[in-house]
Amino acid sequence: MSMHKRLASQSGIIFGARLGGAGLIFLVQALIARMWGPELLGEYLIVIATVNLIAVAMPLGFHTVGTYFAAEYRARGERRQLVVFLMRSYGHVVGALLLLLLVGPLLLGPMGQGQSVLAEHFVPVVLLAFGTALVYVNGALLVGLKRPFAGFFADTMFRPMIVMGGFLATMGFASPVEGLSLMLWIIALGYVAIALVHFGFVITSLDRIPDMTQLRPRESRRWWRFALPWVLISLATDFFFDIDLLLLSHALSREELAIFGVCTRLFSLISFGVAAVYAVTMPDIFESQANADRAAFKRKVGDANFVASVISIALFAGMALVAPLLLMLFGPSFSAGAAPLAVLCLALVVRSVMGPASLVLSIHDRPYASLPFVALGIGSLVLGNWLLVPPLGLMGAALSAIIAISAWSVGQWWIALRTAGMDVSIMQWFRNRRLAAVPAE
Repeated sequence: MSMHKRLASQSGIIFGARLGGAGLIFLVQALIARMWGPELLGEYLIVIATVNLIAVAMPLGFHTVGTYFAAEYRARGERRQLVVFLMRSYGHVVGALLLLLLVGPLLLGPMGQGQSVLAEHFVPVVLLAFGTALVYVNGALLVGLKRPFAGFFADTMFRPMIVMGGFLATMGFASPVEGLSLMLWIIALGYVAIALVHFGFVITSLDRIPDMTQLRPRESRRWWRFALPWVLISLATDFFFDIDLLLLSHALSREELAIFGVCTRLFSLISFGVAAVYAVTMPDIFESQANADRAAFKRKVGDANFVASVISIALFAGMALVAPLLLMLFGPSFSAGAAPLAVLCLALVVRSVMGPASLVLSIHDRPYASLPFVALGIGSLVLGNWLLVPPLGLMGAALSAIIAISAWSVGQWWIALRTAGMDVSIMQWFRNRRLAAVPAE
């Protein structure tokens, strides 16, 4: 099997597992809405959004660069250097856990969360965040150590299984509130156990790396230079809707929040189809950059954008047709999310058309250039929610989200064009086609 076919096959398996796991989470949320009510689903979604944001901050960005440095140290036979990187990464997570347990309860009151669902379930929330952060670090390192299946499957397969198991164990409770509380404890303890087993895979993988070089001085400066911008980029992009749900928790009712939360989860589910395109083509793109073949680099980015754009348009059309049926699984009131979901899916088209600007900026060692436009996107989201949600409700939340996503997508495209001299939008594909149509003299 050729390298390209092997990479495509592995990517297909990984994203197939991710889709299956996301579908299982979707089913659990539908059952919660049906059996416990949309208000409790709204509370549950607030908890999960908070967990995700805490977890992505706990490693201080080291999980975002773990794959890069693990691959580098493995290739150079620098086992001791990798061990130091591991100790620093996991040290951040453990330190953040202790800090949260000691200081977190004291901050809930001043932050206006003294009587919130987070305060009521503070310990399981922190434990679940701890397990999630461990899996983020483990997964990044295992991918860099050429164990992608071990890296991805803890989050894509085993976490959904734990969530489903936790719900099935508590669904018969007479009090849904008590059922949700016990469910969160089961998920938290179960996922911490999975994370520790996952960590064992990282430790056993170290034996495969030779130890042929001495430790490098001041290597931590490189780690921080890469990690700090990416933790902010990851927070504002990969966890955009978790931030949005927390912002909306004070503007929408719990039922409306549950409806919008389901819409965002459906959006995330279909966005995997676009992410798969870049995952499959990424090795070829990196190879062209490494070989300083700028023409091939532009051609491959353009091809990826074209395919991603076509898929995103097809997904938008398909979701517009099936969204009412999917939302009805949660209950009649959820049909109000059909139109907002269609608007959110348009944001996927915008992202695909504008291309992977943050990737190109990182390849050119300029990840910090993305930060102003990430801030612009979040600022647009806050302002849009303030202006549009009170008069328009769910549709206002969807319009605010697409405006914010469009703002940072266009901004990142522009900064990539200006600083890296690279047009990463779909227009590059049309230029390539036009050049290919010109006969050689």
